[in-house]
Amino acid sequence: MKKRYFTVGMAGHIDHGKTALTKALTNVDTDRLKEEKERQISIEPGFAPLYDDDRIQISIIDVPGHERFIRQMIAGVAGIDYVVLVIAADEGVMPQTLEHAEILSFLNIEHGCIVLNKIDKVDEEVLKMAVEDIQAGLNGTMFEGVPIFPVSSVTGEGCDMLKSSIVETLLLQPERHIYDTFRFPIDQVFTVKGQGTVVRGTIYEGSVKEGDKLISLPNQLDVKVRQIQVHHEQVDTAYAGQRTALNITGIPLHQMKRGDTLVSSNSYITSDTIDVNLSLGSNLKYTVKQRMPIKCYIGTTEVMGKIVFFDRNEVTMEKEDILCQLRLDSPIVAKRGDRFIIRRPSPFETIGGGWIIDPNGKRYKFGRDTITLLQKKKSGSFSDRLFSFLEEAKALEKKLILSNLSISQEELEKEIQHQEWIVYNDFVTHRKILNEMVNEMERNIIDFHHLNPLQTGLRKAELFQSIQRQYPEHLIEYCLKKGLEQGKWEQEGPYVFKKDFHPHLPEKWIKPMSSLVASLKNDNWKVDNFITYIEKSGIESNKAQEVIKFLMDEGSIVPLTPALYWQKDVFQYYVNELKTKTNAIFDMQEAKAILGFSRKYLVPFLEAMDREKLTCRKDGGRMWTKH
Repeated sequence: MKKRYFTVGMAGHIDHGKTALTKALTNVDTDRLKEEKERQISIEPGFAPLYDDDRIQISIIDVPGHERFIRQMIAGVAGIDYVVLVIAADEGVMPQTLEHAEILSFLNIEHGCIVLNKIDKVDEEVLKMAVEDIQAGLNGTMFEGVPIFPVSSVTGEGCDMLKSSIVETLLLQPERHIYDTFRFPIDQVFTVKGQGTVVRGTIYEGSVKEGDKLISLPNQLDVKVRQIQVHHEQVDTAYAGQRTALNITGIPLHQMKRGDTLVSSNSYITSDTIDVNLSLGSNLKYTVKQRMPIKCYIGTTEVMGKIVFFDRNEVTMEKEDILCQLRLDSPIVAKRGDRFIIRRPSPFETIGGGWIIDPNGKRYKFGRDTITLLQKKKSGSFSDRLFSFLEEAKALEKKLILSNLSISQEELEKEIQHQEWIVYNDFVTHRKILNEMVNEMERNIIDFHHLNPLQTGLRKAELFQSIQRQYPEHLIEYCLKKGLEQGKWEQEGPYVFKKDFHPHLPEKWIKPMSSLVASLKNDNWKVDNFITYIEKSGIESNKAQEVIKFLMDEGSIVPLTPALYWQKDVFQYYVNELKTKTNAIFDMQEAKAILGFSRKYLVPFLEAMDREKLTCRKDGGRMWTKH
């Protein structure tokens, strides 16, 4: 079994002893700032090692409890695996206790316990009342029914039992997603003299090694990992679940901030419009109104925005989850399934929280149709969501699917092994989409043959143009290739045509075309503009180029100029006439004397013989290529 890494969060009301308990468990004082020492309150999250052996490593984050530092508290608990809610035995459940409990419930942290701290300050009766107070006050939160550990941070009573319980619980949990793409939301940024920029946080997914090149989002800057520390010890690699400090190069301190995210792949996107499943707080004091300002907390990010409903304009109490959207003032990095908290900026109040359905939401219309769409996004399987996503784009690169649908590379690769998915050049599409497209291309080709029976086939460029509004060019190329392989159509030069198709005269054109050729032959060498013959035959003049190509392909006519054409027998007659009356080399004057043509016909005739490779230029005259 590989070693696993977990992080435990310490939460609770101010002065209930979180920092003292952390020190009792780890022998580390997490209040490191001068102001924290002076005021004896935690302002920034602190971290310390709790347990480490060859099976498991556990860190503790001590998060601030004061209401003014709720932002730091949320940033601190983002990414934790287990939470300890600390409640002082001599004070019991306080307002901040309830808010922390609700926030932790919204964040869907699955494992935790309650520590009844400072038991050295109360007697048995008060302790019993405190337990009853906790059980009643935290009913309906994630802490309903969890173990309660009476502890004294001063004497150490109960600390060993608490620590053992945490370790035993986490030993039973599966490892974090250490094989996913690296994601590291930053909750602290500082500088070390001689080392440069250092960032701290909990690794959400993946792993990182010294020398790795990463991308800082949302500012899209490239950075390099110079050094990695876990609990003040330098390591070569850090893994998902570990509290980690990264010394990075390539970016100055002032361009990094809490809430930025380091990633190892450009498959992550940034977005300011996210579709969410929202659960409201149970004790809202104020009405939540359509498009009202909110503060949104996702991971370690805090960003202003507004809430957008699609089936209501306000809400005060609602037990059912609400499908809605958060439109943020600046882009964030998130994936489907990430948890969030929203708060009212003034007056301060936690509105609720939930999970992200789609981190790359669109602008939707108010109404039932949008709610239906969001319900599909919420409850649909990955296969359903991927197909829905592809219905509009038709085919997408894997990296865009990973970022837009917020899934792992492993999940995607497993899904596209199924026969209904088609993968080509790192793009993914669905067999249904491919079949629809092949049928559409075939219809276009058949329709073209029907309307243009004289032509060899539909030009590839025109075929692409006819369906490019519906399908991307790379998918059209792929479909064209598949159709050729399957024998649905053939390609000759720029033309695409059905396998058994041959250019032919439409029934209604057989007599007019025969008349046209006869009239052309009858006029011998002194022909009119070809369009005149088209008009006299009764064939539509806009079909002139098709008629010319057809007659040339079957060898019925020979072009002299773009406007003048001879019937093939006429052309051959004068070639033979000239050839029998000249030597191997002749000039234009000789030709004129023999044939008697005017310059209008003589020059194009001689040039046509050159094109047909019957003659070639030689010393100011022409030479027969075969005499």
